[in-house]
Amino acid sequence: MSASTDRVLSTLDSNLDASLERLFELVSIPSISTDPAYAGDCRKAAEWLVKDLETIGFTASVRETKGHPMVVAHHPGTDDHAPHALFYGHYDVQPVDPLDLWENDPFQPAVREAGGRKIITGRGSADDKGQLMTFVEACRAYKQVNDSLPCEITILFEGEEESGSPSLKPFLEANAKELKADFALVCDTGMWDAGTPAISTGLRGLVGEEITVKAASRDLHSGLYGGAAANPIHILTRLLADMHDADGRVTVPGFYDGVDETPPDILKMWEGLSGRPESFLTDIGLSIPSGEKGRSVLELTWARPTAEINGINGGYTGKGFKTVIPAEASAKVSFRLVHRQDPAKIRAAFRAFVKERIPGDCSVSFQEHGSSPAIRLSYDSPVLKTAKAALDAEWPNEAVMIAMGGSIPIVGDFQSFLGMESLLVGFGLPDDRVHSPNEKYELSSFHKGQRSWARILSALAEAQAAGKLPA
Repeated sequence: MSASTDRVLSTLDSNLDASLERLFELVSIPSISTDPAYAGDCRKAAEWLVKDLETIGFTASVRETKGHPMVVAHHPGTDDHAPHALFYGHYDVQPVDPLDLWENDPFQPAVREAGGRKIITGRGSADDKGQLMTFVEACRAYKQVNDSLPCEITILFEGEEESGSPSLKPFLEANAKELKADFALVCDTGMWDAGTPAISTGLRGLVGEEITVKAASRDLHSGLYGGAAANPIHILTRLLADMHDADGRVTVPGFYDGVDETPPDILKMWEGLSGRPESFLTDIGLSIPSGEKGRSVLELTWARPTAEINGINGGYTGKGFKTVIPAEASAKVSFRLVHRQDPAKIRAAFRAFVKERIPGDCSVSFQEHGSSPAIRLSYDSPVLKTAKAALDAEWPNEAVMIAMGGSIPIVGDFQSFLGMESLLVGFGLPDDRVHSPNEKYELSSFHKGQRSWARILSALAEAQAAGKLPA
């Protein structure tokens, strides 16, 4: 580690309290993107970020979209040969409902003691405001020490990640030349445990569908019509049940096209990871894996595709009882994809599967809710290897290469529209209650996350200078 990097790390240590104050300012803005009532707050968060980045020397601006604005910022590197990184995060947050389950006001962040640890509380503290500010603070400390950054940095902060990113693809297409870099850095991920950082090399893709089955022209009295009239809830639940066989495999024809078996050496590496696999289900009150039989929990969540029913609606669901046969019933279904599964083919196959199970005098309609392919990054990437060495120097345990069960569509978009691979490094923990009441972010994640990004930026610049990164 260079003397300059050492001074940057010391500066981050000294500036921790001030960096917390800045994070608290950002978290206190209720930038809930899915609720139109908070559109002004989303803009306020974007404007706050622009002003903060300008204090570091970035050329930053709020960029308009049809939805909530983007934040784009640029800063040159030390010289023309410095690597160019595009850093991505999002400033919008999930709704806080149910509010009565929160122990503290979700938009009044604070540092609190919990189980002998210090945590930062508040909606967005982990997802993704705390995460993105680890990178911003690393840049701030570098500027304080060196009056420059070791890499050329472009920043893209989105305001609609929690509501489907409807403006993202058009924005990337329209601004591809400006946003193009050597590689992308994405912070919306997590660690293996509190002492073990992780680099995510795989992300499952996603297909979202909403189906509505319609039968009679109106709701019917179940005494007068029961037994003779088609019940769309019966039709819907039967076809949903048909989606899996007794061994947990998805029965939609062609669903497993493009799905590879996980290499044995990767499975062995995952089996060697301690801690979370054993407690993964017991922590949520379960004990029996429900997916494909004969596969480990990590393989099921990281490397196998799924079909999940996320919501069902139909008939009378209010208090009391109403004997009605509803005219329609609906369900929301999502598919997590792996390897080379084609989202468009999965959607088409599912719709055909459903239509085959609809009686001739009934109908079904579909509403698309987004899609993205799975991502699998190379374990041999020189950017990945450089970042791993930097993380190893900061944390007590070596960084591990993991996959993720969730989806981050931006990673696929960076590949599709900008031709860039992404380095996925984040410092969230499994118990951060992301999207749930009482979201938190470990103070150690916030502090050591800053130090980690400082090390990574320095290491990437040194690797480029030594000819270890692609020109």
